Amino acid sequence: MAESQAAAGSIVRVHYNGYLEDGTPIGSSRETGPVEFTIGESTLIPAFEDAVVGMEEGDTKTVSLEPEDAFGERREDLVRTIGKDQLPSHIDPQVGKFLEIHVEEGENVRAQITDVAEDMLTIDANHPLAGRKVTFEIELVEIEK
Repeated sequence: MAESQAAAGSIVRVHYNGYLEDGTPIGSSRETGPVEFTIGESTLIPAFEDAVVGMEEGDTKTVSLEPEDAFGERREDLVRTIGKDQLPSHIDPQVGKFLEIHVEEGENVRAQITDVAEDMLTIDANHPLAGRKVTFEIELVEIEK
């Protein structure tokens, strides 16, 4: 039986359109189908999940998020220059390509190549939207429980 309002712990399905401050689209669920998540599990951006709380099926809402509430602030300590010799030989370094980097803490981090020089390359482990304000148009399609 569907609940009337979304709350922490509710399983919901939403459609969204995301935009940068200048109106540039950053993603949409309209062609792929609604996104399903449990509010409070931080599957999505927590502030996005929080915005759904209190909505009823069929409701729409627009929420603008500051960088710290969206994809994080841009951190210069996540930009590094490394030697090309540190890459496996089968990787052809090209600007825009993403790499999976193993870090000392034992986890893997996704980083994008932002510059390629003769023997060096610059990689950036910031989320591509870090430091950007974003706006989401949200439509609550269904509340499962």
